[in-house]
Amino acid sequence: MAQASKKQNVTVSLTPQTIQKAKVLAAKRSTSISGLLAEQIDVLVGAEEAYEQAKRTALALLKKGFHMGGVISVSRAELHER
Repeated sequence: MAQASKKQNVTVSLTPQTIQKAKVLAAKRSTSISGLLAEQIDVLVGAEEAYEQAKRTALALLKKGFHMGGVISVSRAELHER
């Protein structure tokens, strides 16, 4: 995923317990809390973009339709005669 060359700070409010746990996790991963958050947001944004692309592709395929073989030899009216 391409990263923008200019970064901007964002303020996030977390409980002291969450901050402490995040510091430990960040240390285990050799990064910072900011690095952890940036990585997870990148993952979320990437997943959302992938989902939207897959959705557009699927809807286009449904709109186009599928030829499943076979030939219709009877009209709808004939099928529903009473």
